[in-house]
Amino acid sequence: MQTAITRLLGIQRPLICPGMSYIATPELVAAVGNAGGLGILATGPLTPEQTRQAIRRVRELSDTPFGVGCTLMMPGAKENAMVALEERVPVINFSLGKGDWLIERAHAYGGKVIATVVTEKHARSAQASGADALLVTGHEAAAHGGAVTSLTLIPAIRKACELPIIAAGGFADGRGLIAALALGADAVAMGTRLAMSRESPVHQRTKEMIRQRGVADTLYSKNFDGLWCRVMDTPAARQATRKPLGLLAAAWRASAAARKLGMPIAKVVLGGLLSQPQALRQLAQFGAATESIRLAIEDGDLDKGVQLIGQAQGLIDDAPSVAELFERILTEADACRRRLNALNN
Repeated sequence: MQTAITRLLGIQRPLICPGMSYIATPELVAAVGNAGGLGILATGPLTPEQTRQAIRRVRELSDTPFGVGCTLMMPGAKENAMVALEERVPVINFSLGKGDWLIERAHAYGGKVIATVVTEKHARSAQASGADALLVTGHEAAAHGGAVTSLTLIPAIRKACELPIIAAGGFADGRGLIAALALGADAVAMGTRLAMSRESPVHQRTKEMIRQRGVADTLYSKNFDGLWCRVMDTPAARQATRKPLGLLAAAWRASAAARKLGMPIAKVVLGGLLSQPQALRQLAQFGAATESIRLAIEDGDLDKGVQLIGQAQGLIDDAPSVAELFERILTEADACRRRLNALNN
């Protein structure tokens, strides 16, 4: 199946693995590429040197195009983005920040840039800045989906700009792929579905929990990491989203995050308390959330950990290999297309 996205990125199938922290590892990214899609390496939890090693590991496992994700407001994101540029990664996906400089640097060596957006305004801005494509994240998505559902957001952004669109949020099978294409998208990102694949590093206990959950079993709150975020509904998640983080607690958590990142604690904490309390609170929430996410994914600990998950979890009941999954999705898509065509007869 060829679309504007497959032609732009040089891939065989309009199926994308987004850069999910602790999940989009080199092994999963390479498996997606080898199955004909595009995997986007997660760099949020990585140091620049770890990012470089991960990029080179992807290249050891696959010779197909892949991407690197950069959440620009996260600590260390710019440094990781610079590594991706130095390594001439074929595709850069940026979010939560201005990526003009990144676009210019990537285009200089022939790289493509995907901007993650949640509004028409963001889409127009990304197009004006020179981005090559958009990853449009609807309300149903895991983590930082927008306020508007994919059903409405995709056609709204299709109307607002001309760039190829990757639809994210609520897509997990061939029916979803056909629906996204009908709405005006050119590909789908299936983060929750690919988190439930054989190559995904998500702990088996957490995979089993995802398998048991329905589409309504998520929470959407601003209190987990400081941004509106969708997580699996568990007692730990309810506690983590119960109330916003206070400033003193933020200072304590920010000091731990700064220490882990090798940043000067006095500058981060004291400077933040005096001049940028909101930025300090955001750093603290990111720091605390990162460990909670790791516990759920790597340790299978949902008593303390919190799993980022989309509403599509309720559509998933198995964990096939990526190659098997992609074959199934395209078979389902073809059957769906034939059924729709039969309505005209």
